[in-house]
Amino acid sequence: MILEGKVVIVSGIGSGLGQELAINAGKEGAKVVLAARTQAFLEEVEAEVKKTGAETLVVTTDITNTEQCQNLVDKTVERFGRIDALINSAYSGGTFCTFEDADLDDWRKTMEVNLFGSLGLTQCVVPVMKKQGKGAVVNINTLVERKPLLMQGAYASSKGALSVATRMLAKELGPHGIRVNSVAMGWMWGPPVEGFVKGLAKQTGQSVDEVIADITKDIPIGVIPDDSDCANAALFFASDLSAVVTGANLNCNGGEFMS
Repeated sequence: MILEGKVVIVSGIGSGLGQELAINAGKEGAKVVLAARTQAFLEEVEAEVKKTGAETLVVTTDITNTEQCQNLVDKTVERFGRIDALINSAYSGGTFCTFEDADLDDWRKTMEVNLFGSLGLTQCVVPVMKKQGKGAVVNINTLVERKPLLMQGAYASSKGALSVATRMLAKELGPHGIRVNSVAMGWMWGPPVEGFVKGLAKQTGQSVDEVIADITKDIPIGVIPDDSDCANAALFFASDLSAVVTGANLNCNGGEFMS
């Protein structure tokens, strides 16, 4: 198990990638700290993580609130004594619209979560990791930042800024034993995308298979990557298997984008 005994915080526990990150971290031997804004859903996912045999901690957290971020870190250290990895998975998709029609306040709100929220939580974790002399930060990024899609300017721009910040933090924190990497996710098969595909099929009169075929025609492996498999790519960066990797942004999209 690649995370045996490690303490891993996962922010943004949701019905897609977030819960898979937490569950798979548990399967890999981690002590898992689950953070998101909705207590009830956190407890549902915690029950699944516990089935892996993992120790868990739930801390309701809005990552745009500095005090709540610090509370998350404090409670984690109080319970487990250390923080080995932080996976910044919390995000806001912003409003899907053209730039001409966009309200830039919406862009600011999207930045507040995807950029400043992730950085704020990271800033709270850094002193703990520096004291340990070791730690890993994994930022969940997106294919859209590299392969622009219409109507997603706010989301892509916020993630683009996070990509640059990842490299800057890797440079600054490396001497303290802290690695900072990111994973650029593309289409991921899970509840959110499944719902999108079914909705689009209904709207266009296509079958679900036809919608999937249209998506996968640009994905060399021929399938929409499963969100559990995508989660494993992020957990690689949280583990010691990537002990000498920092400042990287890994493509995890079935080959739809190759840098």
